[in-house]
Amino acid sequence: MKRFWLLPLLFILACQQQSRLLQSTVKHPAWSVNKAVYELNIRQFSQAGNLKAVQRRLPAIKELGAGIIWLMPIYPIGEKNRKGTLGSYYSVKDYRKVNPEFGTMQDLKDLAAQAHRIGLYVILDWVANHTAWDNPLTQTHPEWYTHDSLGNFVSPVKGWQDVIDLNYNNKSLWHYMIESMKFWLRTADVDGFRCDVAEMVPLPFWEQARKELEKIKPVFMLAEGESPALQRAAFDMTYSWNMYHAINQIAAGKKNALYLDTLLAAEKRTYPPNALRLRFITNHDENSWNGTVFERLDGGSKTFAVLMATIPGKPLLYSGQEAGLNKRLSFFEKDPIEWRVNNYRRFYRRLFGFYQENPALYKGSMEKIPTDNDDFVYAFARRSGSKTVVVLLNLSPRQQKATLTSSQLEGPMLDYFSGLRVNYQKKRHFVLEPWAYRVFIKGKFPTANISQ
Repeated sequence: MKRFWLLPLLFILACQQQSRLLQSTVKHPAWSVNKAVYELNIRQFSQAGNLKAVQRRLPAIKELGAGIIWLMPIYPIGEKNRKGTLGSYYSVKDYRKVNPEFGTMQDLKDLAAQAHRIGLYVILDWVANHTAWDNPLTQTHPEWYTHDSLGNFVSPVKGWQDVIDLNYNNKSLWHYMIESMKFWLRTADVDGFRCDVAEMVPLPFWEQARKELEKIKPVFMLAEGESPALQRAAFDMTYSWNMYHAINQIAAGKKNALYLDTLLAAEKRTYPPNALRLRFITNHDENSWNGTVFERLDGGSKTFAVLMATIPGKPLLYSGQEAGLNKRLSFFEKDPIEWRVNNYRRFYRRLFGFYQENPALYKGSMEKIPTDNDDFVYAFARRSGSKTVVVLLNLSPRQQKATLTSSQLEGPMLDYFSGLRVNYQKKRHFVLEPWAYRVFIKGKFPTANISQ
């Protein structure tokens, strides 16, 4: 006898299992809700390349609309097997000290205190997977490391010869690492961590770390990883590598705009409802190793920046991006950002300020608006309560025509970047220049900061 009754039961069980997978115990800090992220490369941020120089520029970062400052690793850098003259920030020689190249512990405390005074929050880059070859732990706790068949330390990845792999099978390592993270919360009053190669460290460690850190203060945790499991009990936010790679492929003509729908639908199915995704068009790795935004994104760097700041998630700004950074910063040498005067700072200030001020962007739902040219034109609306934002993007280097039919277009709106008031019908035909971006605010809207 065929047991057809099993099929509905199996379907229900599968749905229940999926529902359990989508649950998250992570509670985002209240202060983090509308905060975008600014990644700060201390060494290249100024000629001085230290924490004092960063502190002086905190008001300028706040003016950009950023709220969370991610400091790239601040710790002393290993000398044994060092790469280049100054070495990699991610080759940690001591987890509880400040790199003298950047200043003192007091400098870090002063920076965090000043950030808090003006409404900014600071997270530290945390490198839990590996250490420098000359980290004192190699002498005091060699059992915490991975060894080859001859008992030698080993690097975690071919090419990472300046670091050696930690072995998390040893639970005493867990205790040391978590206590080291607590040290920075207590000593410098930082607000969380960006965790390097998080998927290379056992997930239970991160879950335990989050639980222990929360006993001190609410923390914001960003994982350099994409696994949905990271966000069920450990991390507030993960990297959206999928979206980053997609925009590069679209800019190169290898994918079309419709591909974004596929990715966003997959995210909605896979991640917990409260999971945050980090949206970016560049970061320290991509700039140094894979090219500037101008090399990778053709003329669409601003267009893709608008996309990343208006789809669900949190946008990232990498230091120098607001100056139109057009060079690959050296990773192991001194190579300061050239702070040129141009229109990029105004553009990013308006974009990130808009994200911070408009709940439709930082917590609203998303509705796709279909067009008759969906291969190249991407349109959608974000809504939260009475707030609605409509976004229209030409994701191509050619002029595109598109007709949109949606109630979201109907009525008075403000074209945010031009400052023009418009009044459209439900059906509207648009002619979009190459890489054009149009962002509209529906309903009642402010006029005071249109020209910012």
